Amino acid sequence: MTRLRPSPPPAWRSRRRAAGFTLIELMVVIVVIGIAAAAIGVKAFPDRRAVLKEDAQRLAQLFAVAQGEVRADGRQITWQADDAGYRFMRRARVYAPGRATPTALSSTQLDVFPRDDLLRPRPWRDGPVKVSVLPEGAPVFTSEWIAPPMVVRLQNLDATVTIVRDEAGRYAVQ
Repeated sequence: MTRLRPSPPPAWRSRRRAAGFTLIELMVVIVVIGIAAAAIGVKAFPDRRAVLKEDAQRLAQLFAVAQGEVRADGRQITWQADDAGYRFMRRARVYAPGRATPTALSSTQLDVFPRDDLLRPRPWRDGPVKVSVLPEGAPVFTSEWIAPPMVVRLQNLDATVTIVRDEAGRYAVQ
């Protein structure tokens, strides 16, 4: 019996595999880098219009919370804003020594809700923001069930958003 001798490997197999990457591997890496760069770009440079609208929606909800707090507590709450941020405040209660309940409201001390998760002072997320209110003056939330209409206009460099309170006390962001 004759033994068959194995034939030598083809020339393309006998060469050592060249070091490097295939075209498909390079394309996959480029696509992954592109996706990562796009995600970082979106996160680093958010849409200022969308951020202002989110601030306005949060503020409309906080206006409703402040109105509910006034009805529960009885003390008026005033909203103040500037280019850097906004805060809610009311007159502080005065506690007399030896009494468990407050005896009066302070004429000088203000409660700015420092420990309240909702009504605490907040900065604008994408400041500075120009604020205008109609009717003019700081909005005051009272225990009245029917509040007069109010318009709060927020404006940054790219957009203007309006919060409207109607006669029924409902808030809408436009």
